[in-house]
Amino acid sequence: MTDIIHGHCLCGAVTFEIQGPFKRFILCHCSRCQRASGSAHVSNLFCKPDQLKWLGGEDQVRRFDLTGADRFGKSFCTNCGSPLPHVGKDGSYLLVPAGSLDDDPGLRPQAHIFCANRAVWDDDSLERAPHFDQYPE
Repeated sequence: MTDIIHGHCLCGAVTFEIQGPFKRFILCHCSRCQRASGSAHVSNLFCKPDQLKWLGGEDQVRRFDLTGADRFGKSFCTNCGSPLPHVGKDGSYLLVPAGSLDDDPGLRPQAHIFCANRAVWDDDSLERAPHFDQYPE
């Protein structure tokens, strides 16, 4: 039996499920992913396109493809802007933003890629900084 993994956007307008398993879990540090996420890296899972089933709000999903880039695209909710799954331009894979999932994807990050482009502040100091379970006082 294959696990069903649910996900949704921040506002809840878009819901989906993935019929697992995922093949890869990659953290990408390229400058494009930094700009697209506003963070040090993106956390993306990969599987086959036919593993995705939209449950609601598919009409709220829009896609952006960066002109001149062979492999960079982004799908998002038009209501809240949350990143959402999308099929690669060549149709061979489905990219699923890990943060869009409600359930455990069943694997952990397997690789960091484009590390030469890491943000200068993305170093071991992130792990040394104090950790809190909520807003600090």
